[in-house]
Order: sequence, then structure tokens, then C-alpha cells
Amino acid sequence: MPYTNVLIHYIWSTKNREKSITKKLKPVLLKHIKSNSIEKGIFIDTMNCADDHIHLLVSLGRDQSVSKVAQLIKGESAHWLNHADNRELIKNKFEWQDEYMAISVSQSVADKVREYIQNQEEHHQAKTFQQEYDGFMKANGFKNP
Repeated sequence: MPYTNVLIHYIWSTKNREKSITKKLKPVLLKHIKSNSIEKGIFIDTMNCADDHIHLLVSLGRDQSVSKVAQLIKGESAHWLNHADNRELIKNKFEWQDEYMAISVSQSVADKVREYIQNQEEHHQAKTFQQEYDGFMKANGFKNP
């Protein structure tokens, strides 16, 4: 039996960084993403969002890829939100940006990442999402196209 322990910190924003995740929408969206992920066998360790982006710490299963997990969560949640039964939660069509960031997380820093994700509101009182994103890009050696 294979044993895997691969933690990935995902970050992505709403399309055009629109501030479409309202205080009313946030708990409903997070609850839906969590329950849908359980149905798909995706283990979300920790997640939280701000008005224009989301952070997730996911433990990949042995048959899961980084890209497939992102695709399943992003695509299904946007589709679900745009369904007629959920139109009272959003004003316009909801979309996630096409790109995402996925960063591997060592067990030695997993608790720091969990704390960071849980404290999104606090972080964004001092820093915009763009500043946060640029910091992650630099810290992880990503180059902007």
C-alpha cells in the first residue's frame, strides 16, 4: 500500500480580481467547496477566502494531480454558484481566474501555513491581494510572464 503525504497550498483569485465574495457568500461558498471536495475524494486541510481570492491547503491523494484538483474545485464551485438556485448569493456571473498558484508545503511549516490561511482578514488589513501574490511569487521563485 502506498503512503503519501503531499501538502499543496493553492491560491487563486476571482476573475479580474473582482471583489465578488461577499460576507454573505463566503460561508456558503466555503461550505460548498468543502462538501463537494469530500464527495470527490479531495482532502482540504484548511481553507479561507477574502473578497477576491481563496487559499486552500490540500493533502493530495496518491492518484491526484495538482492541476486536476485545482480544476475540479474551481470549475465545480463556479458552476454551482452560477446555477439558478444560487443567484441570490451573487450579482453577476461568478468566475475564478484561469491561473492558480500551487506551492508544496513541508510538514515542518504546515502549522504556519494553516495559521496564515485562517487569518486572511487580518493579513489583508495591511496588504492587498496583489502585494500578497507578488510576495508568494518572489518567495517561491516564480517569474511573471
